[in-house]
Amino acid sequence: MKKFIFTLGTTALLSSSFAMGASAHETYQVQTGDTLWGIAQNHNVSVDQLKENNQLSNDIIFPSQELNVSNIKEVTHTVKPGDTLWAIASHYGVTVPEIMNWNTMSSDAIYPGDNLTLQVNAATAEQQPVQPVAQQPVKEAPQPEPQPQAAQPSEPVEQEPQESQEEQQGVVVKNEMTVTATAYTADCEGCSGTTATGVDLKANPNEKVIAVDPNVIPLGSKVYVDGYGYATAADTGGAIKGNKIDVFIPSEQEAIEWGSKQVNVKIIE
Repeated sequence: MKKFIFTLGTTALLSSSFAMGASAHETYQVQTGDTLWGIAQNHNVSVDQLKENNQLSNDIIFPSQELNVSNIKEVTHTVKPGDTLWAIASHYGVTVPEIMNWNTMSSDAIYPGDNLTLQVNAATAEQQPVQPVAQQPVKEAPQPEPQPQAAQPSEPVEQEPQESQEEQQGVVVKNEMTVTATAYTADCEGCSGTTATGVDLKANPNEKVIAVDPNVIPLGSKVYVDGYGYATAADTGGAIKGNKIDVFIPSEQEAIEWGSKQVNVKIIE
């Protein structure tokens, strides 16, 4: 993509594609002597799930009847503020490409109020709502004033390690590094606005996208960039080599103000 770059130069285009799949339902043809309970036991699914899958009002079945015996249930997830496609996929035990395929999505951009169709395990469908990325600060209880005590020889106190924000949210950090970060925008004369992986940044100016050296951070990786937030490694650049990244910022003035800085990057997917 031709981009307006303020410190490193023009970013080059590469192409990429994602393989997408969808869950298939498993069927069973009823045999003479079969019972709904026996079929449920053989296929590791509950009788209630079998009845719901096949719109049965009672336990009566007939030879040669085709039954949907999968433990897959179609659910609708309404996007809440703070939701990300990656967090929703992790919560329901599916993948981002599957959600995009089920909902005919051309990018992973989602907005509060969107309804997403998912095919999930029936047990997973009953879980609690997805927790938003942002967490509320916890107020500490006031500490009592220290009382004067006789001087005692001090001994080192071993403190328990503090959990990071990613550990508290159940996010696994695969790798962590310090990089030089610059900024670019698609809002410039002659800019195509399309990333190396096909994300249209002009149509989706709120996308969190960074350009990377694929030999350091693989394309498609989900990352957390200090001072920028959660983003997708969806672009490349001729000047982006080694431990360097380029963060997408829709506003030209804000991209200029970003400048060049050292930041910490965590690869989480």
